[in-house]
Amino acid sequence: MRQSGILMHITSLPSPGGIGDLGREARDFADFLQRSGMRVWQVLPVGPTGYGESPYQSASAYAGNPLLISLPLLREEGLLSYEDAELPPPADPERTDYEAVRKVKLALLRRAFEQSGEKLASEIREFCREQSWAEDFALFYSLKEHFGGVMWTKWPDRGIRNRRLLSRWKWRRKLQREIDFHLFCQYLFRKQWIALKKYCNDRGISLFGDMPIYVAEDSADTWTNPRVFQLDRNRLPTRVAGVPPDYFSEDGQLWGNPLYRWDYLQRTHFVWWVNRMRAMADMYDIVRVDHFIGFGNYYSIPYGAKNARDGEWINAPGKELFAELKKQIPGLRVIAEDLGEVNDRVRELIRWTGYPGMRVLTFGFDSDETNTHHPANYIEHMVLYTGTHDNDTVLGWAEKADPKVLKYAMDTLGFKTVKEAPDAFCEAAMKSPAELTVLPMQDVLGLDGKHRMNG
Repeated sequence: MRQSGILMHITSLPSPGGIGDLGREARDFADFLQRSGMRVWQVLPVGPTGYGESPYQSASAYAGNPLLISLPLLREEGLLSYEDAELPPPADPERTDYEAVRKVKLALLRRAFEQSGEKLASEIREFCREQSWAEDFALFYSLKEHFGGVMWTKWPDRGIRNRRLLSRWKWRRKLQREIDFHLFCQYLFRKQWIALKKYCNDRGISLFGDMPIYVAEDSADTWTNPRVFQLDRNRLPTRVAGVPPDYFSEDGQLWGNPLYRWDYLQRTHFVWWVNRMRAMADMYDIVRVDHFIGFGNYYSIPYGAKNARDGEWINAPGKELFAELKKQIPGLRVIAEDLGEVNDRVRELIRWTGYPGMRVLTFGFDSDETNTHHPANYIEHMVLYTGTHDNDTVLGWAEKADPKVLKYAMDTLGFKTVKEAPDAFCEAAMKSPAELTVLPMQDVLGLDGKHRMNG
């Protein structure tokens, strides 16, 4: 059955407080999708944002971003009291001022904690029993705040850097109130997320999530599970992730995420990955695995390198991993983000898993009909986008495109002016044979490049 949906992150909703949240506006958007005949809502990762407010450099692969908690919902439930004026409208309604939002929302969440934390104590204890990652994350986040936000490998207490039992006990006692606050926030996020997911599912809408293949170096994941990653005795990475030089970047891309110790993961029957993917299957109806290429072969760069030129490709045991995932989590619905350097090994892995890959319509006109993104090569078993969160909007693309490329797109899709490009691309995507077509909201609205998500 063919389906369609919208790509729009929750932060883009017009919620009170300067950032989109999990409240009424999210439900309104689900209602809009239902009325439009669409069945999928795709979002970006919903964890705490990291460097540059990126959800792809999160402090946890499991935790939710407290800034997405709906304060109006808390007030309706009697868990928080505040005046509307305490959630001022943003200075710029088209952009999120994270510093201002964080200051206001965290202050009100702390008020909610003081007003209602004890009332929810038994529910939070049950949440911690069900979510085994939560207490380690709360301790990690509390320690990070206590030590001024520095990376965990630079914490002055070597014992807690190495997670020694005595140090953990000492710091848990010292930071217990702060730990309880972070557990309170994670409980609230989880409760609101599950309620939103049920609301969507009851209306025939599937929530489509995005999971980065790698975790951040400065995360609870690396601190809690150092043996999973290529780290030295001082817990510093020995090799890091990225992609090699290409047409777009002569130095390649140096992401800096620690790479996995696949030999260790194999010996432990991939339990770390099983736990992570089970959590994703619990959160979402569909999971897009970012940089799926890395499960076939990954690009390994020496730690400390200034660019990605000196890396090397190394094979990964993707088939073994996904065989275990299919056995442990039957029904897991995965979309393979297979953009980039796809070789025969990666193509074979995707074919073997049976997961649909991705095609991007704006990538389809810079060569000829041999281009896999060209409309002539679309098949049913794929997910089609006009563009992704990493790309320019269709209008932005059309305004900057090489004249020959733009004319090729015009001739192929049948539009005559740059302004007509968004509608033409959306219409072509919706008419494709793809089993799932996803349109970024910016393209539905015909917005230019100033409105792209990842600038």
